[in-house]
Amino acid sequence: MTSLDGKAVVVTGAGRGLGEAFAVELGRAGAMVVVNDVDADAARRVADAMRAEGHPAVVSTHTVTDAEAAQAIVDLCVERFGRVDGLVNNAGIHYEVLPWDDDPDRARELIEVNLLGTLYTGLAALRAMKDTGGGSIVNISSGASLGQRTLATYSASKGAVASLTYSWALDLEAVGIRVNAVCPLAHTRMVWSSERALRKCPPDRTPDRIAPLVVFLISDRSAGITGQMIRCNGPQLHLVGQPYLKFPILERDIWDADTVDRAFTEVFQAHLEPYGLEKRMPPRLRDWLTPATA
Repeated sequence: MTSLDGKAVVVTGAGRGLGEAFAVELGRAGAMVVVNDVDADAARRVADAMRAEGHPAVVSTHTVTDAEAAQAIVDLCVERFGRVDGLVNNAGIHYEVLPWDDDPDRARELIEVNLLGTLYTGLAALRAMKDTGGGSIVNISSGASLGQRTLATYSASKGAVASLTYSWALDLEAVGIRVNAVCPLAHTRMVWSSERALRKCPPDRTPDRIAPLVVFLISDRSAGITGQMIRCNGPQLHLVGQPYLKFPILERDIWDADTVDRAFTEVFQAHLEPYGLEKRMPPRLRDWLTPATA
């Protein structure tokens, strides 16, 4: 069994769903947990249940969307437990909409929670970890980061979280801080709001089936693992490939519109990438693969 005895961990968005499952499982593994959620009643319910099982837990109701409030979450962990060894950046919101119907204010709110919340809380935590010899950050991303219909703003926020994860992993390895991202799929309120997601996520795929992955990544058993995106939907566990520069790479001293056109017509046409989570073929690639018959 993975032991987190003596480790202090912050979990944001821990009042229900995945965050609650992460907090509870971390507590059962021996961690002291800051249960953060802007829903004070939900956070208290989770923390009370953890304490009833004998696991140290303290409630934070600070928002992650404000840098000073995010700092206060981490400061609370240091004040109550003496240090910060782990952070699970779970707080997030979600909505579906066609792009032409998206609302700028709603989009801004989502970015503030999903991206800036991850950034602000992560910066506060990594500074504390750096001063005490290291730790582990687990950012919650999503398979939607690969591109998904009616989820453009949400997908963009989770794609940014993935890029943040890769960059932080590069910067923080030298100071002993691991940074990984998890792409979970579980039966939560976020899934309930989407008929498409419900079809792909049966009710038995509960959040507690994802929690062991997060416990592993926070624990010392994941030493040497950083900069990874890991997807878990309950029964399946796998790594997510990262973007790369694709061959062939064409070179010339100066490119103009005509030479770029030739590059796509004569070379790149056969190498165009299927796009989005559904791996849809670009029309030109489809046409090239199925030429019209005379």
